[in-house]
Amino acid sequence: MNQAVARLEKYEGIDPEVWSETYLTEPQGLKDQQWFTNQVVRFDVDPELWSAEGFLSTLQAVEGQMDRVRDVKNGPRIIDLDIILFGDRVIDSGAYLTVPHPRAMERAFVLIPMADIDPAAMFPDGTTVAEALKKIDYRLEGNKIYQD
Repeated sequence: MNQAVARLEKYEGIDPEVWSETYLTEPQGLKDQQWFTNQVVRFDVDPELWSAEGFLSTLQAVEGQMDRVRDVKNGPRIIDLDIILFGDRVIDSGAYLTVPHPRAMERAFVLIPMADIDPAAMFPDGTTVAEALKKIDYRLEGNKIYQD
């Protein structure tokens, strides 16, 4: 994850601001695999240089540089970079990009790291990260997140 952030900060107009703690998460769906490591990083993305679609394309390029393979849904992967929020924008580009991330408010492995950064952060519908966490079932033991 640090390598991905280091690659992203080499691009003009993409500056990491704050990182969450890292968490281990039990696999969702396909259970017979190693646990995932999750982290949220808030970036300052210059809107004069980057659209959300352009930023996603750059995230996918970094995944490719790190040998990300997309062959099994919810399967093992070296890295998975997603846009959870892009400012207060709501974006639906069909299959390419949906912001906020369509399942973010259901996933403890997204919300817990977001809460590390800013529990009062708000989704475009007005729901805060802290409020979204109260609506889902999960268990946190140290840095391990359980949710199924």
